[in-house]
Amino acid sequence: METYPITIGSVTRHVPLIEPLPGRRIPLVEFLGDPELVRAAAQALKPLVPAGTEVLFTTETSPIPLTHVLAEEMGLPYVVARRRRRPYMEDPIIQEVQTLTLGVGEVLWLDRRFAEKLLNQKVTLISDVVSSGETMKAMERMVLRAGGRVVGRIAAFRQGTPALEVLTVAELPVL
Repeated sequence: METYPITIGSVTRHVPLIEPLPGRRIPLVEFLGDPELVRAAAQALKPLVPAGTEVLFTTETSPIPLTHVLAEEMGLPYVVARRRRRPYMEDPIIQEVQTLTLGVGEVLWLDRRFAEKLLNQKVTLISDVVSSGETMKAMERMVLRAGGRVVGRIAAFRQGTPALEVLTVAELPVL
């Protein structure tokens, strides 16, 4: 399997190259199961979190450990939008997103009880990789619908040119 080197801080990984769409290869960054990489990314992202942030907001799955460590280090709560409806969800906020990286549409779900944690809060959006920015736009719409205010958008990696401003610590190529 062909790999691509990524580095955050002093941590380097050789991640697999995948082809989500014909003729488009990208490095697959996976934070799940790699606490050393997660800690390095959280340390690098910490200075990018705007002062006054009251809640971090992310999506499942790969950005969760990153957001958890960042929240723990900063003493902040965090909320997670799910990628499928759960039976326990009550009156969820539902937001469609077209993820260009994967070439498929997705739906984000946010249980009303968790949405209430965003009400009147200054929220920073957290992601592992941002490419088109469509998932971040959907996250921002969810925060606004929940009554929160987005004060920052950060991701560990940028891949391509997102359609909105997102602070990142490293670049990934599209091959």
